[in-house]
Amino acid sequence: MPQAEDKRQAAREVIDILHEISTLLNTNLDRTELSLCVSLIENGVNPDALAAVIADLRKETAPTSRHVLPE
Repeated sequence: MPQAEDKRQAAREVIDILHEISTLLNTNLDRTELSLCVSLIENGVNPDALAAVIADLRKETAPTSRHVLPE
């Protein structure tokens, strides 16, 4: 099945290019996360909504800078 392998190789190349762009834009998305985002967008998810969800999730999981002072 050379055609299937060609498609896989093309998909890898696309993700590699997207990862390079992602790195330049400091998105902090790895190749797996990018692949998932591409898949979601290809299946009809609104890219702006996806970006908003990712931003919200990052805010929720970001370490807080609040320091608890001992009593």
